[in-house]
Amino acid sequence: MRAHETAIVSSGAEIAGDVVIGPHCVIDDGVKIGPGTSVQMGAYITGDTTIGQNCQIFPYAIIGVVPQDLKFKGEKTSVVIGDDNIIREFATVHRGTKDGSGVTRIGNNNLLMAYSHVAHDCTIGNHTVLANAASLAGHIVIEDYAVLGGLVGVHQFVQIGTYSMTGGCSAVDRDVLPYTQAAGVRARHFGPNIVGLRRAGFSSEKIAMLKEIYRLLFRADLKRQDALARIEEEFGEFAEARHVIDFIRRSRRGLCSE
Repeated sequence: MRAHETAIVSSGAEIAGDVVIGPHCVIDDGVKIGPGTSVQMGAYITGDTTIGQNCQIFPYAIIGVVPQDLKFKGEKTSVVIGDDNIIREFATVHRGTKDGSGVTRIGNNNLLMAYSHVAHDCTIGNHTVLANAASLAGHIVIEDYAVLGGLVGVHQFVQIGTYSMTGGCSAVDRDVLPYTQAAGVRARHFGPNIVGLRRAGFSSEKIAMLKEIYRLLFRADLKRQDALARIEEEFGEFAEARHVIDFIRRSRRGLCSE
């Protein structure tokens, strides 16, 4: 471990030998940091926090502090962060709560831009982007490859679906369907995320199917259960269609409207 002489690193932390720790960082007991990770100036990492390999923690990021939940009474909860993540300046990640999962979890290859916030008991998948000052309340699920624009605020218990794009300054109080785009003061769907799907390598046939799924859900004047039945009947053999069906059926907040 290469730690600057002004860094404060607890003897109770488990830190891989090639981790680089910059000036004025504080790393407390119980923290675990994997090989190849760098922690830059002024970052604070505390609590039962595990950070994987090859992550970049930028100046003044704060990870593992107690949640902003008035019910929290000091219970043992944790943060688990995977590999190859970039956590930019002043981003904050809070640990879980007893009444939630007990764990705030971030997968691999994610980008949390400056001032973004991940609250207690959130679960973030892989290859996601939270742009500057995007803020997640507690118990939120962000699926793989989702993108949140700058200053987006997401309500508790909301799901953000895979390959979705949520536009900047949106207030998201209901679920954003996988493969779609959403935006607005109260976020609304605006059709499939066609540009994002093309960039991700989806075939024209798959994109056409996702367009039809979207039409059945929002534009075919069908009741939700009837739309789901049609989707299952016509496209149930495809993983993307099954994912949309399962996503809707486990929703706690309902979907953003169109």
